[in-house]
Amino acid sequence: MINDKYLILVNWENPCRPVKRDVLIPVSGVLLESEAAENLKNLLISINAAEKITAVSGWRSVTEQRRIWDDSVKENGMDFTRKYVAAPRHSEHHTGLAVDLALKKDRIDFICPDFPYEGICQEFRQNAPMYGFVERYPENKRHITKIFHEPWHFRYVGRKHALIMTAENLTLEEYLNAL
Repeated sequence: MINDKYLILVNWENPCRPVKRDVLIPVSGVLLESEAAENLKNLLISINAAEKITAVSGWRSVTEQRRIWDDSVKENGMDFTRKYVAAPRHSEHHTGLAVDLALKKDRIDFICPDFPYEGICQEFRQNAPMYGFVERYPENKRHITKIFHEPWHFRYVGRKHALIMTAENLTLEEYLNAL
């Protein structure tokens, strides 16, 4: 189970080699790994959310991540950027398994999109494990993930893993340690 391609750990201590764009497929305006894309599409359809929730970000190249990092440093400062933006090669978005979501609105904050714990967003969150997704950076687990709370960031780990992680209230780091 540890060799499962959906359990790759990417963080400040574990950089990754980005997947190539040509192996990804589009879903909700972003690119994701095929199984993750199919499950995201099915989840949005199952809760009738395709017109209510939008994907803000999926796969990112190293160049795009570097631009996001640099722009955030200029606009928000280094302290904010380190809290909410992964450094290039240290972003889960390079894997094609991560997606940032937001309520569909006229204006959406790209770095910290609005994805509340109520309404359709909460319905998405509650159904996400059945489609292989987990909320990656919960508020009470910052000491483990080293990432500030991001209620909009979901990671595809596969249905079996997502159900266990959710039932046991485990982050990916904790789950991999338990395995």
